[in-house]
Formats: sequence, structure tokens, C-alpha cells
Amino acid sequence: MASTFGTLFRISTWGESHGGGVGVVIDGCPPRLPLSEADIQPDLDRRRPGQSDIVTPRKEEDTCKILSGVFRGVTLGTPISIFVPNTDARPEAYSEMETHFRPSHADFTYQSKYGVRNWEGGGRSSARETIGRVAAAAVAKKVLNALYPGLEILAWVSRIHDIEASVDADAVTSAAIESNAVRCPDPVAAEKMIARIKQVRSEGNSVGGLIEATVRGMPVGLGEPVFDRLEADLGKGMLSLPATKGFEIGSGFAGTLLTGAEHNDAYEIRDGVVRTTSNRSGGVQGGISNGEPLLFRVAFKPTATISRPQSTVTIEGKESTLAARGRHDPCVLPRAVPMVEAMTALVLCDHVLRQRAQDILPR
Repeated sequence: MASTFGTLFRISTWGESHGGGVGVVIDGCPPRLPLSEADIQPDLDRRRPGQSDIVTPRKEEDTCKILSGVFRGVTLGTPISIFVPNTDARPEAYSEMETHFRPSHADFTYQSKYGVRNWEGGGRSSARETIGRVAAAAVAKKVLNALYPGLEILAWVSRIHDIEASVDADAVTSAAIESNAVRCPDPVAAEKMIARIKQVRSEGNSVGGLIEATVRGMPVGLGEPVFDRLEADLGKGMLSLPATKGFEIGSGFAGTLLTGAEHNDAYEIRDGVVRTTSNRSGGVQGGISNGEPLLFRVAFKPTATISRPQSTVTIEGKESTLAARGRHDPCVLPRAVPMVEAMTALVLCDHVLRQRAQDILPR
């Protein structure tokens, strides 16, 4: 199973949803970087369950412990291992899933691929796996901040079901994003989104939506054409997250409706620096960052676990029905915001280190 991501800044996540815990091993973190559990915990707190009445009620503190790679408060350059215990696991709630495949889940595909699976909450396919990514990304952010202090990664919910927010990506702030449970900086849309999520939960249903993200203070030159283009690695990172169904950068699919004259980002000199007059490229041209803000969107499907009876089949190949029990999010997007930010940080940190390793000769 491919559980490793990255080239120079490389992470390997491990653990199952209802096992003893989950975690990550980080390889390639530079030495002498100040690091403690307190640097990691805030991002895990934003991702954890039970933080509002529109997410899963599972009660996990998600308290992290650094097991290796740090000595006297600084990184050693050796592998960093981070562990988060599972303290509110309830595997008995999933006993029926031992023999029944949940619709639109990974149960059938895992069973078909491996001939065995952990059916307790989905095991490895659970979104609880993303704890390792978020923890590793907190370290990646420290590396990025040390090298580019002005770099800022922000993600927010821009749509839930058919409710669209109006957000200025150039002006949005972290405070506005975190001002409500749905993590939408448009307060009017956020209120409607929260109401919609509560409504579908009461109906035993779920909804999906869009997360938008931007990165300000981007350096020029990140990205490794041809196959490791910056947008390609961002797309891979985002689509590796549970429940994702689409990724687009800049103008995305809407750009297909424009002509070249309408779509091209013209160059100008602004404050002595080469800039573009528009940003339909989303901050990437030819697979390489051009210094403009990154701007992209990630689509998330409705949560597959719903409490309504659904048609399915059993592991013995018999037709049956299944109404999911256990605890789940009626909408994954509020908790997916820090996950999108995490994958962005991991991709950027990896490409920053790759660029610095490659561009060593004088120009």
C-alpha cells in the first residue's frame, strides 16, 4: 500500500481508525529546526472530531507525541515519528460491516484487492488517516516559514451543496475562516450552510461541496517539469484525500469558455518585479510557480456513510440492505479545510527543498 508521499520532504502515515492509534514518520526535515508538540497540536485541534454540532460526535483529543527526531527542542535531521492515540474507538458499532459492503465506501474494493480488510470504521481508508498528514504539515509549515516568512496558506469552504459563498481570495483572513463552525468566511452563506448540514443530518443524509485555497507570498520557480509540475503534485495531494472528486487550479474548467486573448495573463513590472495583470493561471505557468498567489479548488463528495437503509451485497455475494450505524460527519468539508492546507504545505515544502538542492550554481 502506497502510504508514502513526497520526494525530499517525505512522509509515511500509518494506523487504522479504531486501532491503537495513528501517526506519521517524516524523513527529510532539515536539522536545527525548533520543534515541539505545541507546534503541531493547534493544527490537529482544527482537524479533530467533536469540535462542533455539525461534525461527527466522536470525542478524540488527538493529542500528539513526538517519539523521535527531536532533541532538546530542535530537529536532528533524522526521521521524526509522531504518534496520536485513539481514545474513543467503538469498533462494535461496525460489526455489520464485517459482512456487508457499505455503498460508495472502500469496503468492496479493499476486499477485492487484498482479500482481507479492517472493517472497524473503515480501518486504513478512514479519514482518521489524515491525522498523520496534518501533523507532518505542521512541521512542513515551520520549514516554509523559516525560509519564506511571508508565505501564507489559507483554505476555506466556498460551497456546500448548492449554497455558494462570496469570498475575495486576495483579502480573506484566517480569522474570518475560523469565525464559524463551517469555516466559510462569508457569514451570510455560512449560516445557510450550517442550517443545510443540520437539515440533511436530521434526514439521515449528507452533502458535499467545494473548498477553495490560496497561497500568498509564493516564491518564483517551484515545480519540476515535466511530470512533477507544481499543479500536478498539488492535484495528486488533494485527490489523495478521502472523499475528493475533483481538483482545478486558476480558471480551471471555466477557462475553456474563454479565448486565448481573454485568458492570457499579461506581464507588467510592478514595484520593480515581474508580475501578471491577472491570475487565470492560478500562480503556475509551465508547471512552475510564477510568484502570483496560488489559487485552486477541491471538490468533495457527500459523505458516503448515511443512516438511511441502502441496497448492498454481502461478502458471500448475497443482496441485502444496510443502514450505517456509528458516528460520522454529515458533511466532511469543515474538517477537510485543515487537510487541504496540510497537503498544500507538504507539496510546497517538498518543492522548496528540491529547488534549493538543484539551484546551487551561481547565475
